[in-house]
Amino acid sequence: MRPALVLQLLLWGRLVWGRLRPGRIPRHSVYWNSSNPRFLHDDYAVQVSIDDYLDIYCPHYEHPVPTGQAETFSLYMADSEGYRGCYETPGTFKRWECNRPHAPFGPVLFSEKIQRFTPFSLGFEFQPGETYYYISVPTPESAGRCLRLRVVVCCKATSESVWPGGRGGGGGGWGGGAGAPLRKGNPRRSRRLLAPRLG
Repeated sequence: MRPALVLQLLLWGRLVWGRLRPGRIPRHSVYWNSSNPRFLHDDYAVQVSIDDYLDIYCPHYEHPVPTGQAETFSLYMADSEGYRGCYETPGTFKRWECNRPHAPFGPVLFSEKIQRFTPFSLGFEFQPGETYYYISVPTPESAGRCLRLRVVVCCKATSESVWPGGRGGGGGGWGGGAGAPLRKGNPRRSRRLLAPRLG
């Protein structure tokens, strides 16, 4: 074999193996229950990077608990106002339901991939340098309390913005620059931002 071909195969093998190896992509675990000490001071924050995962573990009880003692929540993505007051605002939307505290297979897990563009219509797009907010509102039959989480996406872009008008994704109603507007994924819109239509 030629040395150049061997080198090329080794480099491709390293690239493919590096991407397939488990544990290469950082996962940030959050145990969403009021007994988690990180929720005690209302300043729980997680710093993530693009392509990381945020794993939310719902409350889980292996043994029966008295009626009304199990925690169940509706989890929302909120604007900064909803986060500060820990309540739903018009811009707040339900993300997940933690409503199976006795699931037979263990705690219910929700994973959020932190990505700039998503091919999924129900996925969310995150911008580097922005802060996003998650809150939970206990269901009426729950013993839980309101819990809050800030997710800070590292790092602020150093190049020109791909946003029309150079706004960088910040702006309006999502905290006056303290957090980015939440955008549900739209592959067509994402493509237009990267490659403007000619003609």
